[in-house]
Amino acid sequence: MTIPPAVTAARALIADLITRGVRDVVLAPGSRSAPLAYAVAEAADAGRLRLHVRIDERAAGFLALGLSKGAEGAPVAVVTTSGTAVANLHPAVLEANHTGLPLILLTADRPHELRGTGASQTTDQVGIFGSAVRFAVDVPAASGAQDPAVEPGTASAQELRDLRNVAGRAVSAALGFRSGHPGPVHLNLAFRDPLAPSAPLPGLTADTAQEGDPKPDPPLVVPAVLQHVASPALPGDPTRTVVVAGDGAGTDARQLAEVQGWPLFAEPSSGATGGPNAIAAYRVLLGSEELAASIEQVVVLGRPTLSRPVQRLLGRPDVTVSVVAPGAGPWPDAARNAAVVLPGVAPAWFETSTPPPSAFLERWRAAGAQAARVLDDVTCDDAVIGGPTALSVARAVAGVLGPDDLLVVGSSNPVRDLELVLGLDGPGPAVLANRGLAGIDGTVSTAVGVALAAARRGLRTRALLGDLTFLHDVGGLLRGPDEPPVDLEIVVVNDDGGSIFATLEHGALAATGSAASATFERVFGTPHGSNLAQLCAGYGVDHQLVKDVPTLRHALQAPSHGVQVIEVRVPRLDRLQESRTLATAIVEAATPR
Repeated sequence: MTIPPAVTAARALIADLITRGVRDVVLAPGSRSAPLAYAVAEAADAGRLRLHVRIDERAAGFLALGLSKGAEGAPVAVVTTSGTAVANLHPAVLEANHTGLPLILLTADRPHELRGTGASQTTDQVGIFGSAVRFAVDVPAASGAQDPAVEPGTASAQELRDLRNVAGRAVSAALGFRSGHPGPVHLNLAFRDPLAPSAPLPGLTADTAQEGDPKPDPPLVVPAVLQHVASPALPGDPTRTVVVAGDGAGTDARQLAEVQGWPLFAEPSSGATGGPNAIAAYRVLLGSEELAASIEQVVVLGRPTLSRPVQRLLGRPDVTVSVVAPGAGPWPDAARNAAVVLPGVAPAWFETSTPPPSAFLERWRAAGAQAARVLDDVTCDDAVIGGPTALSVARAVAGVLGPDDLLVVGSSNPVRDLELVLGLDGPGPAVLANRGLAGIDGTVSTAVGVALAAARRGLRTRALLGDLTFLHDVGGLLRGPDEPPVDLEIVVVNDDGGSIFATLEHGALAATGSAASATFERVFGTPHGSNLAQLCAGYGVDHQLVKDVPTLRHALQAPSHGVQVIEVRVPRLDRLQESRTLATAIVEAATPR
């Protein structure tokens, strides 16, 4: 049987990616990508990879991103056809770029002779993702024409070797083996007709990818990204230092704070929350002039994105900022105030024996304890506070989850609500979030991907989303009957709109008059009136409306299977006034009298 060059090339590429560690492929259907579709289906049938099919390319991209997150940074491939299908990957590519996740984008394209001719579904896909990818190459269509030793219409051995070499470079770049900066890569693959085999394929085997093919380069020790001073030792008085742990900071941040005796300001998705030095409601406490003024130095790990008070702290000219930024990518310094940027925590910082608590640390601990008491009062059961609020829902979700749980949290209000209440009822769950660009794009699909990957590690996944975030990616609920089963509980805090904007300057403007309020509601608040139960029914997903926090806790503690949506409706409170009142109460409680 003669196998068309396009199919031969696709099979060789997929087989090679498998040898390099790719175990999950997300496919969005299409015609030009048919050779890849046949190849990944063949590999999945042989048990060599896990195939996930989605009809929406944006959902497919975020599903892949979630799979990589849930598998702790494993490379995941995404297959699309040509045209707008490729452009729909862009939001997930940007998120993967900024969070350093290794997505391998396999986009099908017309052969070069059809480009620029008005051929259907043909646009300029070369370089479409710009600087958001670590590696990009336009792979010409295999034809075998340059190899007289092969049968006409068969891909040549040289073409297959070249393709495997490109695959090796792509995986190496995606994993950051040379740069120390993992991220997405793009292989734009031209395929020439015919695009389908004329008979069933003989079966994908390990030797489809030839022995001796180049493998990814070994990891390299990345030198210092930037070091303005000769020594990593901190200048000044180290006892008046705080650790800011942003998204992805990892356990080093918490360990550093505890070894050195420094307060810890940890975002929910930092991986560093909890412990004796973690300060509750730190972003609110920074509103206390006395507390904020006591800080002289900050050590930043991860990428802090949640809080304007933290950004103001990092931009203060009287504060010395040291940024720890592994890899060769851009370091987080939005205020452009870093005195030193290091590729890792200096080992000497961990060697110091834990000092006795300083007055500075004790002052911040006491303030955090007072803040926790205020939050305890405002997030107690519905019988006291008169019904669920966004904060009480976030606390209930965090409180019922244990060490074998993962929580995917949406951007906007949910992640900020979670930040305030995390740790009030114990250490809390591991938290993942799309904080690379902090958008609401693809969050349902990301959560599904996390759940699929986390289940292999024996972990259970939940998600906490706002109503707009849920609606923005409601298509992520769509799964075909042949797709791998997934267990995921999605808690949707439904306040009928984008109340996050009320906490910004737009909310203050809305409070100045009725006309401004009406404008705010239409273009920022965006009430939608959607019936989530009917939407879920249309997707064949279980839906439960709970009306109080005890019922929510019971629903989360009960066994569950498949995808379930738990909706909690909360009032459209004046978020600006609510946040100001809470901030005032916390600062007053934490201020010595």
